[in-house]
Amino acid sequence: MQSFQQAIGYRFKNPALLHEAITHPSLAHENGHGPVPHNQRLEFLGDAVLQLVLTDRIYKLYPDWPEGKLTQTRAYLANRHTLFRRAQAIDLGKHLLLGKGEEGSGGRARLSNLADAYEALLGAVYLDGGMRAARKFILSQFSEEFANLKQSAPRTNPKGQLQEVLQAKSTTNPIYRVVHESGPDHSKHFEVVVEWQGREIGRGSGNSKKQAEIAAALVALETLSPDEA
Repeated sequence: MQSFQQAIGYRFKNPALLHEAITHPSLAHENGHGPVPHNQRLEFLGDAVLQLVLTDRIYKLYPDWPEGKLTQTRAYLANRHTLFRRAQAIDLGKHLLLGKGEEGSGGRARLSNLADAYEALLGAVYLDGGMRAARKFILSQFSEEFANLKQSAPRTNPKGQLQEVLQAKSTTNPIYRVVHESGPDHSKHFEVVVEWQGREIGRGSGNSKKQAEIAAALVALETLSPDEA
């Protein structure tokens, strides 16, 4: 835990928050000695903190951009593949606390586990140090992603571009499907998958179905094999 805190450049005043952030629900489910705090609640909080920090940064960096482009850029930065890359960069998988079943099935390298734990880590930093600490941590963590933005701007119409790419190969259209919805009515959070020819090609999340669909399309465009794209 000490070496991990040194590696990420943040030392927790309350180490229990870090412990909770890296605890996968599978460990809690397998525990036979009472409830074990796991990272799903912190993941929920971390997602909101990340969205706010990225929104503020993008808004100030690009004063001439319209709302639609700002939304697409945020979706690009906050999609699960970006979170997965950031988690890999800090070797988060090595530190996850997993149940035996999840450990045995390759859970340390699973995209969903790493992306979720990364959001939980952001939530833990926010609770431990407040918004100023969370903002500093996130902007440091995402400095590479923002540098890449300057070199290659996000696609301006990812859903339309994905449609064009896929229709060049087949008349089959991509299908967007909400797979998870959470939060109160005034603050909904959606997770959407985009499917093509019976397989999932992208997954994204956002505070509206439209945002989640854009994020899923961006992931699909990033991960399609060269012969498909």
